Amino acid sequence: MPRLPRLETHLSLRHLTLIDAIAREGTLLGASQSVGLTQSAVTKALQEAEATLGTRLFIRTNRGVQTTQAGEVLVAHTRLVLTQLRHAGQELEDLASGSGGRVAVGVLVSAAVTILPTAIAAVRARRPNLAVKVIEGTNDVLMPLLRAGELDLVIGRLPAFSPGSGISEEPLCDDFARIVVRAGHPLLSRPGLTLADLMDCPWILPRQETSLRRQIDEGFRQAGLRPPANIVESVSILTNRALVLRADYLAVWPVQLARFEADLGLVRALDIALPTTHRPIGISTRREGRLSPAAETLIGALRQAATAEV
Repeated sequence: MPRLPRLETHLSLRHLTLIDAIAREGTLLGASQSVGLTQSAVTKALQEAEATLGTRLFIRTNRGVQTTQAGEVLVAHTRLVLTQLRHAGQELEDLASGSGGRVAVGVLVSAAVTILPTAIAAVRARRPNLAVKVIEGTNDVLMPLLRAGELDLVIGRLPAFSPGSGISEEPLCDDFARIVVRAGHPLLSRPGLTLADLMDCPWILPRQETSLRRQIDEGFRQAGLRPPANIVESVSILTNRALVLRADYLAVWPVQLARFEADLGLVRALDIALPTTHRPIGISTRREGRLSPAAETLIGALRQAATAEV
């Protein structure tokens, strides 16, 4: 196989920007409009990149373009390069302003109620010009964004499975889940409840692909039971909250969320332990990625906020 030329000397930032735009927009016309160039200029740049690599990056179709296997590899690395350049610009802006910067953080529900808000408030009290972007989701959604450089870090329950060689994890504090019902629910007046007593109740559970759902199902199996069949699968805090408060659903919430809502007098936790749900809350970052000063500052505040929750 012929040796490829050194890409850092043969592919320019302009090439990378246009390749990213083509993959993102799905058409050469859309890419040209997004970067403010003519379609012929985008086509020429793509032809130059493909000639340098000696392979096709995109296949032209009647509906636009499809990324080839080689294209997917280059697009993934291109986006990391462009993300690092954006981070460099943000750091330079931070140095110039002394109190600015930008950080993008992914959060799971376990850290969304107390730990992350506490950390953000503490950091922005000292750096009021800091811009914080928060994306809430589950690990199957957030980890790809972290790998692609769209997020600086993810905070929440660490997955039970290995996230892979490119991700570093820092445990902060322990987390576990509680079964919650609305205040005044009839189950609260029944002593000695077990999981078996709850099998016919309507439940709200996380999606099957989440770590917490697998841990919940394992808790039922260890009790000699099948997981509940009368369920709604949802990770929407607002939807789940409304079902608990208005329709007598049972929900399984991370303990921080359960405590927060209980302090408001809206829900109560049933006296039933779920030992299979114990997992650490922690911070995930890209192992090879360089964190900006803004991200480092937020991570420091997250450590302090997690310590206060213990």
